[in-house]
Amino acid sequence: MSDAQTPDRAHSSGARTARLYRMVMDKHVCPYGTKSKFLLEREGYSVEDHHLTTRAETDAFKAKHGVSTTPQTFVGNDRIGGYDDLRAWLGKAGKDGPSYTPVLAVFAVGALLAVSLSMFVYGSAFTIRTAEWFVAFSMAMLAMLKLQDVEQFSTMFVGYDLLGMRWVPYAYAYPFLEAAAAILMAGRVLPWLSIPIALTIGTIGAVSVFYAVYIQKRDIKCACVGGSGNVPLGFVSLTENLAMIAMGIWMLVRPAL
Repeated sequence: MSDAQTPDRAHSSGARTARLYRMVMDKHVCPYGTKSKFLLEREGYSVEDHHLTTRAETDAFKAKHGVSTTPQTFVGNDRIGGYDDLRAWLGKAGKDGPSYTPVLAVFAVGALLAVSLSMFVYGSAFTIRTAEWFVAFSMAMLAMLKLQDVEQFSTMFVGYDLLGMRWVPYAYAYPFLEAAAAILMAGRVLPWLSIPIALTIGTIGAVSVFYAVYIQKRDIKCACVGGSGNVPLGFVSLTENLAMIAMGIWMLVRPAL
């Protein structure tokens, strides 16, 4: 995917034609080659698209140009490199580091789902059920992300959760508990079960996040979107837990619509 060269490159040559060498075989079309072609064309380049149709042809190309990966893009006499190098050369490289984007995306989709369902059922976008569904849907999606790799999630989770540190099985159970509470709360099914779950895991989570972030001043990643995310532990993580607590209290105060 990436085979960067160290010298800095600029668009000084003014060339608007690029040569792209990528694998296009009967049983494999390199996705990074496809994306490289799209990116170049979007930036206004005319692409000379050279297909490497066999493994032998691909290996010969790599040996000739002294590279270990394909695709490879050339502009003028310069070899730009692989897909990541091309993005960097065009100023499109993504920013590394912590990001709230994954959890904000979950909240945004949860809110829109809640609004859509409320309009269908009640004819109004903003109802009491809109708020309830927003919390339930968001919890369900966050649980789903955790359930993709429970092992990795639990490893991050025991790093800051106060109960998880002392009793590791809780870290494995947490995504299932969150999913169960979310599903039951969405339909107000078995409130005698969903409310205690939400209040328990929400309270433990809120206390754990507050202690780690605001008392210990730790700068660590949150496990809220699963183990693969790079969401910083902080206000958004605390909000997730407070929302669960609020939902549990609300259903206790107003058990029926």
